[in-house]
Amino acid sequence: MDFNTLVPGRAGLAGIDADALLVIVVGTKTPAELDGPLAAALGEAVKGGDFAFKAAQVLYAHRVSGVKAPRVAFVWAADAGAKAMRRAVTAGVALVKSGGAAHLAVTVAGAPLTDAAAEALVLAAHDATYVYRATKPSAPAAAKLARLSLVAAHAAEEKPLAAGLARGRAVAAGVALARECANRPANHCTPSYLAEQAVKLGKSRGLKVEVLERRDCERLGMGSFLAVAQGSEQPPKFIVMRWQGAGKGAAPLVLVGKGITFDTGGISIKPAAEMDEMKFDMGGAASVLGTMCAVAEAKAHINVVGLIPACENMPSGRAVKPGDVVKSLSGQTIEILNTDAEGRLILCDALTYAERLEPAAVVDIATLTGACVIALGHHRSGLFSPDDELAGELLAAGDAALDPAWRMPLDEEYDEALKSNFADMANVGPRAGGAITAAMFLRRFTAKLRWAHLDIAGTAWRSGTNKGSTGRPVPLLTRWVLARAGAEGKAEGKAEGKTAKAVKATKPAKAARRATRANKG
Repeated sequence: MDFNTLVPGRAGLAGIDADALLVIVVGTKTPAELDGPLAAALGEAVKGGDFAFKAAQVLYAHRVSGVKAPRVAFVWAADAGAKAMRRAVTAGVALVKSGGAAHLAVTVAGAPLTDAAAEALVLAAHDATYVYRATKPSAPAAAKLARLSLVAAHAAEEKPLAAGLARGRAVAAGVALARECANRPANHCTPSYLAEQAVKLGKSRGLKVEVLERRDCERLGMGSFLAVAQGSEQPPKFIVMRWQGAGKGAAPLVLVGKGITFDTGGISIKPAAEMDEMKFDMGGAASVLGTMCAVAEAKAHINVVGLIPACENMPSGRAVKPGDVVKSLSGQTIEILNTDAEGRLILCDALTYAERLEPAAVVDIATLTGACVIALGHHRSGLFSPDDELAGELLAAGDAALDPAWRMPLDEEYDEALKSNFADMANVGPRAGGAITAAMFLRRFTAKLRWAHLDIAGTAWRSGTNKGSTGRPVPLLTRWVLARAGAEGKAEGKAEGKTAKAVKATKPAKAARRATRANKG
């Protein structure tokens, strides 16, 4: 879908040339800036009881006299904030997407529009028109809606709104990629498929991609990752993606995504009910792919590395067994008490691998524990980090991107649950506090890192009639990376400014010294 901004000329909103016009109404009365025909249509609807200035109010009108757009939709919004705008656009697109409209113009009446709201509009439009069809030939035909124009009241608004639209396009591209990968069934989305998508992304977006095969991982000593992979016929892949948006010497941000393309639980097999949803257990990997896509689309001035340990967790004669002890890349040994706690086993080797990249910060993303779903439900992802500053950055990014997280504890007392009589640690503790002990396990491999962990088991996909990937937390991660890129750019600018001042200051001093030497001669 194409997005742009429009500034209506003398004809105003009524003269906008589009197939449909969506008017988001903010406030408790008809906004004064509405054109006569639009104000009249809305006023008549209010008098007739067909529209009210309150939540969930929508109105569709066809061929409004004096309005060029043949379709007009009114949707009420509580304010012009990103969350309200996203809800309003979702409702408005639902009114027109099934018809013949190819170009939708969106305007807000009753409040000024921000770049954050513009970003939310893009994401709402993409989400409202997304249909999975990769393995479903009978899926509904794609909506004709292919262009969305955001109407700016004044020319001065065009630049910031265009920036919001551009950011929204980048995030939407990443979310779409994440959803497409995660929605595919596990017989299609294998570790090899994820590797292929990474290579394809590298070619199209300018990333450097390396795929480590089983032998490469064996030579490195990734015993924990390979222990999970050994029960499957599908070969494991360790995927490394690099976005070089800054200088080679700049420390990268590293994103690590859990890539279990199907999780049976292994020998500690899961119950049959809803096991089909374990195709979504690579949601962390999908979000890393999506975020790398978004960062490249935005051409962010920062270095980012994406790491994806990808494999299946299957029961077989070769599968790892409860009680087995394996040696991780870090050299620490692990007693595998439960083979269904496999995500942490592949992530720990990836976190150790991340050390060699000398990163500025590392965030791992994983559909790790059902316990996190019990704690937080499906609205917020679980955030774990011993680093207050890093945790604050991620929480702020999630709130700004409407992809929120909630910080969970990492008290040292929880670590006691991972003690083992036969290895340096066990891979699980008791049931109580399971999401926390999982994070404590990962923490044992991050002593040299600024690290955070996102448990997205409750947010990466929806169940029930709307079953499917959400693409989260691509919005959170992208907003965080772009914020870091902006902060580092400002820091570099200040440093360059100080250097320039120092150079200017030294020139008179050098001239004075030369004059002194000349006088002495």
